[in-house]
Amino acid sequence: MRIIFMGTPDFAVPALQALHAAGHQILAAYTQPPRPGGRRGKELTPTPVHKAAEALGIEVRHPVTLKDAQAQADFAALDADVAVVAAYGLILPQSVLDMPRHGCLNIHASLLPRWRGAAPVQRAILAGDGETGITIMQMAAGLDTGAMLAKVATPVDRRTTGELTSELAASGAGLMVEVLADLPAFPPEEQDDALATYAAKIDKAEARIDFTKGALQVDRQVRAFAPAPGAWFEVDGERVKVLAAELAPNSHYSPEAGVTLDDQLTIGCGDSAIRPIVVQRAGKPAMNTADLLRGFPIPAGTQLG
Repeated sequence: MRIIFMGTPDFAVPALQALHAAGHQILAAYTQPPRPGGRRGKELTPTPVHKAAEALGIEVRHPVTLKDAQAQADFAALDADVAVVAAYGLILPQSVLDMPRHGCLNIHASLLPRWRGAAPVQRAILAGDGETGITIMQMAAGLDTGAMLAKVATPVDRRTTGELTSELAASGAGLMVEVLADLPAFPPEEQDDALATYAAKIDKAEARIDFTKGALQVDRQVRAFAPAPGAWFEVDGERVKVLAAELAPNSHYSPEAGVTLDDQLTIGCGDSAIRPIVVQRAGKPAMNTADLLRGFPIPAGTQLG
């Protein structure tokens, strides 16, 4: 097929590569414009999709909007069979959605209609969902409301957002290749709006650990915000991120929320306790908790903020 690819982060790269490897003609890769980044935060840094497309010899386009006439004319001139969209980050006007012969197909990281919106993986982990997955969806004007063509489920287990997103990216790439190989075999199925839930964008304030909640919920918070923005607490005025943790045996604990129960950073929660495994101080690399405590002791009885 003649495909326009539209995506921005690492999540979208496996789909671009898989479609190219499957022999489709990628007419152009649309992605977000380069942003300031680099070691000094000033160099313009291309997106992961931008880099991957250039490596494959695919034309890269990064308009700041698709709402103006010239951007739409440029899009239409590509004469695409279909547009494949994966975490692109720009709103597609209805006129753009209608341009490709088979419309615009989205790789969405949830089992729609559950978790429509910007942060489906994080919300699935925070809610304690047993499984999530990928939905290939025909894009429509609403927020992830379009008809579904295919789904594949993935267990959440104790994965972090980073781990789960990588697995879903690979799964979505394979499913999209399968769908495009035989579109008539995947008739659209309308979503049941009554079952819809909304995956709101993550607010950084949500990453502050609330130890008054149960240990299971704190564990979900740690996994949902790893690797970024990182769930965190404060001790002696310094922020410490928790990038991985384990549930502590609670048979002999009488936990007090947010108070360390020993010298190994076992922390009381609302019903039991949790023990960070990988942590990160501000401006420092991630490290094992034991390494942190050797140079930054946090004794039993310390109240964490």
